[in-house]
Amino acid sequence: MAQEGDTALGVEMWRGAGGARGRASRRWALALLCLAAAPGWLRASGRLRASGSPSRRHWPEPYKRFDFRPKPDPYCQAKYTFCPTGSPIPVMKDDDDIEVFRLQAPVWEFKYGDLLGHLKIMHDAIGFRSTLTGKNYTMEWYELFQLGNCTFPHLRPEMEAPFWCNQGAACFFEGIDDAHWKENGTLVQIATISGNMFNNMAKWVKQDNETGIYYETWTVKASPEKAAETWFDSYDCSKFVLRTYNKLAEFGAEFKKIETNYTRIFLYSGEPTYLGNETSVFGPTGNKTLALAIKKFYYPFKPHLSTKEFMLSLLQIFDAVIVHRQFYLFYNFEYWFLPMKFPFIKITYEEIPLPNRNNTIGQAR
Repeated sequence: MAQEGDTALGVEMWRGAGGARGRASRRWALALLCLAAAPGWLRASGRLRASGSPSRRHWPEPYKRFDFRPKPDPYCQAKYTFCPTGSPIPVMKDDDDIEVFRLQAPVWEFKYGDLLGHLKIMHDAIGFRSTLTGKNYTMEWYELFQLGNCTFPHLRPEMEAPFWCNQGAACFFEGIDDAHWKENGTLVQIATISGNMFNNMAKWVKQDNETGIYYETWTVKASPEKAAETWFDSYDCSKFVLRTYNKLAEFGAEFKKIETNYTRIFLYSGEPTYLGNETSVFGPTGNKTLALAIKKFYYPFKPHLSTKEFMLSLLQIFDAVIVHRQFYLFYNFEYWFLPMKFPFIKITYEEIPLPNRNNTIGQAR
């Protein structure tokens, strides 16, 4: 993504992606979202312990940023093209008044309608309107290769380590699809900013987008209690929106006092155990037993399953996560073991207030 005159990141590089090879089935993502939104009837006993180096004590584990965004591997292909109508962010006149809109709609509404809206599984974006030109714009952040690929890897027979197709990026384009956001979601003005604030935001978005390159589905906590320790934080569409709101507040934006809720997908576990990176686990001198356990855990999440295979895989996942209480998390390109705890997995729709100039919320790490 860039300001006008530059190539918009997420447009030129990925515009042609659209094949089926290498994509994870959307069915897995939908199944897990529905499981997480289900009532807390899951109860089990037993625990599988994992070995590894001493766990780190500073939580949550910081999200790793990078110096530049790498070009995706050709193996990774998206079923739905990323940012197909993307455009550069325009430079606004300093004295322009830019209206800012909160946009929210059910995930995958284009395919499932309001189905996931009933479960409060929502996608977030930001809208802008220039009062000088009358033009509207939409800005959002989402997965390049769909949610399943960002959450689970591919087990390629020619590779020792799991192969990840995980990148997320910002997308900016002209226009706001009023019907899409209003019908089952939200389109409401939350602030008015100057053209200068907008231009400063655009520069920040470019930097944020170039250094925060991968998507993280899960928020991992010790328990559902509000004060419980957070082990890992998610990095998704809502976190991008929250970071942008915070940055606008730093630039002097004043937000209206309205309720704003966001979808969060939680895993619950005891303190995680650090296992290592790809080389230390799967390399020539790696831990073969651990490498096999990680690949065995991810095997049921493989794509392109028949209905019978899919149901069998669900039982295997239930056995691993609920009965044996184990989960292998890939975060910052490193592997962690999570000793899972009841209620294991849950989706919430939590209120996070809009920031103000004197007390911005702590989401812009």
